[in-house]
Amino acid sequence: MTDQADAIVVGSGINGLVSAAVLARAGWSVILLERNAEIGGFIATEERTLPGYLHDTFSSWHPLFVSGPAYAALGELLQRHGLEYRNTDGWVTASVADDGRATFAHRDPERTAAEFAHAEDRSVYLVMLQRLGENMASIAGLLGSEVRSLAVVRHASGLARSGGLRGAEWWLRAAVTSGRAYLRRDFRGHEVDHLYAPWLLHAGLSPDHAAGGLMTPLFAGILHGFGLPVVAGGAGRFVVAFRSLLGSLGVRVETGFEVDRILVEHGRAVGVEAAGRTLRARRAVLASVTPGALYGRLLPEDAVDSALRAEAARFRHGRAAMQIHVALSEPLGWRNPRLAEIPLIHLSDGSAGTGIACAEAEAGLLPRHPTVVVGRQYLLDPARVPTGTAALWLQLQEVPYAPRGDAAGELETTHGWTEALAEGYTNRVLDRIARHAPDLRDKIRAIDVLTPDDLRDCNPNAVNGDPYGGSAELDQSFLWRPLASSGRHTTPVGRLWHIGASTHPGAGLGGGSGHLVATALTRRRWRR
Repeated sequence: MTDQADAIVVGSGINGLVSAAVLARAGWSVILLERNAEIGGFIATEERTLPGYLHDTFSSWHPLFVSGPAYAALGELLQRHGLEYRNTDGWVTASVADDGRATFAHRDPERTAAEFAHAEDRSVYLVMLQRLGENMASIAGLLGSEVRSLAVVRHASGLARSGGLRGAEWWLRAAVTSGRAYLRRDFRGHEVDHLYAPWLLHAGLSPDHAAGGLMTPLFAGILHGFGLPVVAGGAGRFVVAFRSLLGSLGVRVETGFEVDRILVEHGRAVGVEAAGRTLRARRAVLASVTPGALYGRLLPEDAVDSALRAEAARFRHGRAAMQIHVALSEPLGWRNPRLAEIPLIHLSDGSAGTGIACAEAEAGLLPRHPTVVVGRQYLLDPARVPTGTAALWLQLQEVPYAPRGDAAGELETTHGWTEALAEGYTNRVLDRIARHAPDLRDKIRAIDVLTPDDLRDCNPNAVNGDPYGGSAELDQSFLWRPLASSGRHTTPVGRLWHIGASTHPGAGLGGGSGHLVATALTRRRWRR
């Protein structure tokens, strides 16, 4: 086995997996390195509560992947290696307020809009989706290209050709508008806000962050167009399929290999070093890491100037998150029987409550009324739980990494995420679910909790328990991601490429940056 390849990929999250596969398909020899014992990053399935209950430990839903260019390029191959999805053509998501008010989304936009109270909202909603459809190629191009490149001019021109200058300006305005402002401006009733304001959390935003006006129609369009696919047998089967594909393409995968340093010679990345071992890269090194890790730890001090190093050290990480897995003896009895068949539910009243919870978390407080993401993948993939039972996949995306207090004044936070604090906050979350499913406590068989500390320990890119690779606020996105002075995937070091959630187009299970960089490399002429 040689310690040399055309490309070395550092980090095996979705972007590392995608880039390794695309490069190998183009004939490159590739070494994929992972510090953990298993590849996949935040993609895994485990029996975390009881035998027979398969829980997606971290991420779970794959609409961004199946709708993106990485799946278009690799989907058929992955299917040959065992990847299967389960999905629904019916009601796909809902939001439920504490007073029981519920809003539902169906795969069919017409059926979704038909439940809105105001006729003008139904029309505006369908027009929003139509506008998205007419401009989707250009928007996808903007999200899937280097922002600082001529390709962006081409895609921006496409927006102008489709809707004129005013149409292009509409999208620009949406990109600088918060979700709350957009939803309040365009819709008279509460339904669209109730449905989609909590979805902004999945982009690392709050209802009051800019770019929410762009993300809201994108989320709506993706849910209607692609639903909420989950991997048959658990998200871990996605990793199994990728490992099989990479093996068939000759990619060498090394786990338990934590890179200590990227080797730089004559201004170019030529390999990596770890624990006395040196691996050489003939063409490229791709690093799926945070800016702080890349410029503060992995690169030699003389490889980049001090100003860039200081800028990387100021890269902001966002709110932390928690995962709670619950094994149930049988499905819950919901007060609203329509909720019984909804795969993913948000417990929220929309921008108001979710905005307050985000503000509390960003102030260092445990939210009094957290937005709870209630996932029930077993509805789409029944084999994940023993016959007749059920499970909950709970995600909390408004959590402070180092809590300074509790907004409700009930929990002791002095010592950080202790076992007692995790249990107390979990009970708050379960109490909110029990408002809508009063038999919850009687049906719980086991609970597993991952705190922000656990997320950080599982993935070094989850700095401060942030699963999104850094704050996604506007000044740290698009042109300015990962850094204002380095808003590209290239770096000041030749043949060194930066990929991962910390880079454009950001977080999410899309594999966008990995596909973008690998595609760019395979289209280049390379001279020895």
